[in-house]
Amino acid sequence: METYRRDFLKKTLEGLICCSFLARLPALAGRARAETKTPGKTPFGQARHFSKKAGFIRCELCFRQCRIVPGKRGFCRARENRGGQLVSLVYGRPAGLQIDPIELEPMYHLVPGHRNLCVYTASCNFRCKHCHNWSISQSAPEEIPARSLTPAEIVAEALRLGCRSISHSINEPTIFYELMIEVSQTAKDRGLLTICHTNGGMAERPLEELLKFLDGVTVDLKAFSPRFYRDISEASLEPVKDTLIRIRKAAVHLEIVNLIIPTLNDDDQEIRDMCRWIAENLGREVPIHFTRFAPSYKLTHLPHTPVSTLEQARRIARGEGIRFVYIGNVTGHPANSTYCPGCGKMVIERTHFLVLRNLLSRGVCPFCQEMLPGIWNHRHPG
Repeated sequence: METYRRDFLKKTLEGLICCSFLARLPALAGRARAETKTPGKTPFGQARHFSKKAGFIRCELCFRQCRIVPGKRGFCRARENRGGQLVSLVYGRPAGLQIDPIELEPMYHLVPGHRNLCVYTASCNFRCKHCHNWSISQSAPEEIPARSLTPAEIVAEALRLGCRSISHSINEPTIFYELMIEVSQTAKDRGLLTICHTNGGMAERPLEELLKFLDGVTVDLKAFSPRFYRDISEASLEPVKDTLIRIRKAAVHLEIVNLIIPTLNDDDQEIRDMCRWIAENLGREVPIHFTRFAPSYKLTHLPHTPVSTLEQARRIARGEGIRFVYIGNVTGHPANSTYCPGCGKMVIERTHFLVLRNLLSRGVCPFCQEMLPGIWNHRHPG
């Protein structure tokens, strides 16, 4: 049995790496037109959620509410005032389509083990010093090669590749809001699950519009300190807390990721305050993923997160009553797996992002009949 499992794991990893690599290549050459990176010639689409003022446009898509004068862009570098019209410079211009297991989002309670197509573009509305995708998120649209694809073509590609869901991730999907909402609408019509992995900085009105077409949202709760958000991400904590509450009120499946960075957000009391707030405002059923930091971008001087720190965070969360607490980026750790909160037995066995066994039947524990929260069943499109 152990020999079989090792062989299965090796082959599965090789297959997933191959799929992810191929999806990053210009594999859609016959289906899409490559765009050049000529300054001033960036294709664009009409933006949503803004208001016109005397001499400028107020972008109302995220918490920043940028004041954009003609010929200039907002903080995200992807929305521009062109002659009094606000345009998106990334509409229909994905920088990549990537095939991943859904666990990589991470999304552990939404039809485990299925294949997901991840859509991403250039740019972000945060400036995180620890970003692992900084070469994409911290670049302007004209600095990143992209392809011209309509929402319908993206959905068709997901179906052709045998995916059961489409996620919007890697860079902040708020940046390509217009593309994301149209992809999500089309995907729902074609029977696909729809997911967004966000930093939580979207404004109330666009978020509520988007949530009508989403099955699940993963939110990066980067810390529980306004100072961290200000100094490390050039952002704000309060809008993220508001986003989390709105997602729960909309009854859309929610999972939370907290990347623990040594010396910056690893204080026990801060983690305890965060978990207590989650339990009281979002509920104890919301899964939390404590993930391991690796030195990146502007924080290469910091070490990897000790596994013991992640385990301590998990103990704190469970002590505050959180029922599903995972440890991420530590391959083979027991806390990669899902345990029934009723009887404590393992019901989904994982190693990192690979599902090895799923014992749930329609979300029900086979040992004690406890119903676990999540989306466990989905008819494969087509």
